[in-house]
Amino acid sequence: MGIDLKAGGRRTGHTSSMKVIKTQNPYNRLLIKLYKFLARRTDSKFCATVVKRLHMSKTNAPPIGLNRLAKYMSKKEGKTAVVVAKVTDDVRMLECPKLSVCALSFTENARKRIVAAGGECITLDQLALRAPTGADTVLLRGPESRAALAYFGKRTSVINPHAYDGVKPRVRSKGRKFEKARGRRKSRGFKV
Repeated sequence: MGIDLKAGGRRTGHTSSMKVIKTQNPYNRLLIKLYKFLARRTDSKFCATVVKRLHMSKTNAPPIGLNRLAKYMSKKEGKTAVVVAKVTDDVRMLECPKLSVCALSFTENARKRIVAAGGECITLDQLALRAPTGADTVLLRGPESRAALAYFGKRTSVINPHAYDGVKPRVRSKGRKFEKARGRRKSRGFKV
C-alpha cells in the first residue's frame, strides 16, 4: 500500500491529546494545570490518573448514577468517592446513604439527595487542598455505554466458547434477506 498523496499524504505532526488541552472550559483547563503540577511534584499515581481522565472526551467520561456510587462505597466508611465526570440522580434508589463525593459536576437532584443524607459534594480543586495525593479516596468511573460497544468482541486469543456470545454481528440491515441463515451462532440454534 502506498501513501495517498491526493488525500494529503501521511498524518504527521499530530501530537497526543495529553500535550494539548482540547477543552475550552476554563475550569477544566485550570484543573488540568493543577493536577498536572500535583502529579509531577508528588509522584502520586492518583493525580496522574486524574489528569489522564480530565483530558478524556465526553464519551470516554461517562456519568455515574447515585445507585452505583452507593454500591461501590458501601463498605468504605470515611473515604471520599472521586469521579472525574458527572454524578447523576437515580430515582430507583429510595434511600441515599451518607456519602462524601468529589466530581466534576452534579445534577441538581443528585446534589440535593447527597446533601439531604448528611453527605457532601466537593469539587476537584477542593479535594486537591484536602488530599493532594489522593489519600483516603476511592477513584471511580461510570459504565461505558456507547452503542458501538455492542459490536466489540474479545481479543482473538480467548478460547472460551462463550467469549463472543454477547457480541452483535455487524449486519447491513435487519430483515428477511439479511443474515438469517442458520450460521454457527447461538441465536440461530447452534450449540457448542
